[in-house]
Amino acid sequence: MTTYFRDKLKEKGLKVTPQRVAIYDAIVKLKNHPTAENVIEYIKKNHPNISVGTVYKVLESLVENELLNKVKTERDIMRYDAVLSNHHHLYCAETDRIEDFEDEKLTSIINSYFKKNKIHNFKVKDIKLQITGKFKSNFNQLKK
Repeated sequence: MTTYFRDKLKEKGLKVTPQRVAIYDAIVKLKNHPTAENVIEYIKKNHPNISVGTVYKVLESLVENELLNKVKTERDIMRYDAVLSNHHHLYCAETDRIEDFEDEKLTSIINSYFKKNKIHNFKVKDIKLQITGKFKSNFNQLKK
């Protein structure tokens, strides 16, 4: 993943710095759509020389350069997603847990709808669906 990320940074004209690599790596390793605070906690343990301010600046830079996505929860908490492929999210408001959800048929239905039903004075760039519900305790076992 690090080679992929380094190549993406170069494509965007950004320098490959240890801080950018470490912060991106934290998001990938945490795997749970981490908040900035989750990333900071991880960085403090594994890269104590990286400042809190640097974490925030790098996160914003990666979002601005489309190397990360922001995911906002119903509690208005901003989370970060390193998966850039088209996917949706399952969100449990009770636990604030987010899981990626891929369903090509659903995506196709949504895209077809908006191709046929244009929104006046608005160009659809991307559609990301967040499905809110409650995870069953054995959800991870069912996914495998």
